[in-house]
Amino acid sequence: MHIAMIAGSNRQNATSTSVLRYIETILKARNIPVSFIDLRVVQLPLYSPDSEVVPPEADLLITAVKQADGLILATPEYHGSLSGSLKNALDYLDNSHVAGKPVLPVSSAGGPLGISSLIHLQGIIRNLHGILCPEWVSIGDGQPVFDRDGVPQDMEIIQRIDQAVEQFIGLVRKLGDGSKQPVKELMES
Repeated sequence: MHIAMIAGSNRQNATSTSVLRYIETILKARNIPVSFIDLRVVQLPLYSPDSEVVPPEADLLITAVKQADGLILATPEYHGSLSGSLKNALDYLDNSHVAGKPVLPVSSAGGPLGISSLIHLQGIIRNLHGILCPEWVSIGDGQPVFDRDGVPQDMEIIQRIDQAVEQFIGLVRKLGDGSKQPVKELMES
C-alpha cells in the first residue's frame, strides 16, 4: 500500500498541512509508505490545457498520484471553497490518474468547519472518478492548534482524525492490491 498526500496550502504553518503531517505520522507508524507533496514547496505553474509540455513539478505530482493506492487531499477553506493551489494541482490530473482510488478529503477553516471546501473537493474527486472515503476531516476556528511536535492538543480531534484514517486505510485495503512501489518522498519542507 502506498498513499499520496497533497497539502494544498501555500501558507507556512498552515493548519491543513499540519493535519496532513499528523496523518503522515500515523501512516508511517503503521509502515505505510507515503509520498508527501507540499504545494507551498512544489509550486506548480498555472495549469493550461494548451500547454504541450508537462512542467517537472507537475510530473512529480502526476507520478506520485498514478503510483498511489489512495490519496489524501488537504485544503484550507478560502471563500467557501478549496485553495487555488490545490485546485490548480488537481487540474493537472485526469481520471486515468485517480479513477478507482480511495480519497480522504481534509480541510481547515476560519469558521466552525470547512464544509463548503469539502463539498467542492468531493465534487472534483467524483469528476476524477475517485472513490470518496465515507469519513472526512475538518478542523475549524477555535479548534485546537498543534503542538511543536505536530500533535493536536484536543483528544476529540485526535480521535476524529484516527477514525477517519482507520476507515480510509480499510477502504484502500479493500479496493487495492497493495503491489505498487512507493515514490520517493517529494520535495517537502
